[in-house]
Amino acid sequence: MTGTGTKAAVEWLVSVAPDPESCRWEWERNPHGVALLPAGRLWDVLILPGELGYPTLDILTRCLDRPGPVLADFGDARMGFFVPAGTAGRWVGTGVRGAGQGTWIVVPYPGRATGGGVRWLIPPDGSGTLIDPGLLELAMHEAAAGIARQGEE
Repeated sequence: MTGTGTKAAVEWLVSVAPDPESCRWEWERNPHGVALLPAGRLWDVLILPGELGYPTLDILTRCLDRPGPVLADFGDARMGFFVPAGTAGRWVGTGVRGAGQGTWIVVPYPGRATGGGVRWLIPPDGSGTLIDPGLLELAMHEAAAGIARQGEE
């Protein structure tokens, strides 16, 4: 990510913080490079188990050049897909957790390695691009079908 892209991504992310200046200051000085940001303002996050998330992301990236921001957590156990605000409250899906209004997400600083913790698989570009929930759902169904086929072999 370029310096300009990182700056735009940082500005987009901290715009949801209750105190953007304080958040930016802490984020840039925190050795872990993470901030706690509220979901439900500009974006929600749908959290998938890694075994479903990775094939879903693979399908999304085959369909789109840039699907929207995606996080992975410690040990790749879970992945967070950034979707439009309000999606988490309407989402119905087994094994999928939603982080929306009233929840907080650990978000790494864009473009900086966090030493094995939460990290961007696809960092935000600062433009506000999010993952289309309908496309995410289709990709999840295709990924789940692929996993089921592998289990039958």
